[in-house]
Amino acid sequence: MTQPSGEPRHHPAVVAHRADRTGDAQLRLADSITRFAGSMWFVYLHAIGFAAWMLAVERSPWPTLTLVVSLEAIFLSTFVMIGQNRQAAFQQMKADHDFVQQELELKTNTELTRSIHAVTAELHRRLLAGDRSPS
Repeated sequence: MTQPSGEPRHHPAVVAHRADRTGDAQLRLADSITRFAGSMWFVYLHAIGFAAWMLAVERSPWPTLTLVVSLEAIFLSTFVMIGQNRQAAFQQMKADHDFVQQELELKTNTELTRSIHAVTAELHRRLLAGDRSPS
């Protein structure tokens, strides 16, 4: 579904979530790092960087390389958890919005069903009253 401007429409929770994320510089930075760390460019860069380090930079690269990789793993796992927390918060926001909308639709449908029942009962009463009238 698209808006008149041609842009796709988004769930209100998505709009609120994006506004919240773009309003905080720390969250934007975390999103950028997470997006890059989850890309193949990240893998290529590390494969080339580690190979160069092991072949050209140090004679015995293992102690320093192990330290660097361990520190990087600590930070990347933190960014993964930030991403998971963000996704959980988004899913909760969307679920809350959907629940409210579904409750509203249920209430509206219940009212419509009661109105239809009342109209049907009145029509039925009038038809039966019409059949009993003298011909």
